[in-house]
Amino acid sequence: MERISINGIEIAYEIRGAGAPLVMIHGAQGDQTMLAGLASDFADGFRVMTFDQRGSGLSDKPDMPYSIAMLADDTAALMDHLRMSPAHVIGVSMGGMIALELVLRHPGNVRSLILGCTTAGGSKAIPIGGEAFQKAYAKEPMSAEERARALAEAAFSKGFLAEHPEVITSMIEARRSRPIDSTALAHRLKAALEHDTFDRLGKINCPTLVITGRDDALVAWQNSQILAEGIKGAKQVVLEPAGHCFWLERPKESRDAIAQFLAAQK
Repeated sequence: MERISINGIEIAYEIRGAGAPLVMIHGAQGDQTMLAGLASDFADGFRVMTFDQRGSGLSDKPDMPYSIAMLADDTAALMDHLRMSPAHVIGVSMGGMIALELVLRHPGNVRSLILGCTTAGGSKAIPIGGEAFQKAYAKEPMSAEERARALAEAAFSKGFLAEHPEVITSMIEARRSRPIDSTALAHRLKAALEHDTFDRLGKINCPTLVITGRDDALVAWQNSQILAEGIKGAKQVVLEPAGHCFWLERPKESRDAIAQFLAAQK
């Protein structure tokens, strides 16, 4: 793990593999470890960068207002500094929101776009929320066990958790080793809930894959349909059964869909 000063904060990142740049952007409550398996899968053919965003993981967590645009600017600056532009960009959940702002604000940094389990935001989107969201993303401090269990129940389909109860144990250990900063999380969630790119989707010109799980309880799969319809030429893949963390529930299908898309960009 390396650290570098970007836009006045320290950002933790990791680069593996060699080849064309591939940047992976994690979700709201996660950090770069949530994409470690996917990063390893593609390190044979790509120079893959994962990183902890402002307010996450091992990066700095300033107590200040955040915005998706700010996080996109952080990402662009990090990419430029590490000579990772232009890159194929994968963003999941809140990371997909950041990827959308990245391609809109810094189009030269993005060679192709993969949007996972995310939303354009705005009044036309199906709102993020509901009981699962309220439990998993509670702003008040929670124990590692409470937060991990709530997030697991929101992020995975019931069938998957029934077959893989070890996922909850793994997530508890992750929260113990990398505790959530409740103040930073509140700033990040506010940024996510204010996200709105719907009216700008038509400005995205790079090849785009939109992928999600049919059983997503956090970001309804229909939001991916809205993205696919709004971005010219976008391809859509809906995996089922699969919840929010589709790449962990359906790893082979997810890798195959992403690999096929990336292969078409060479």
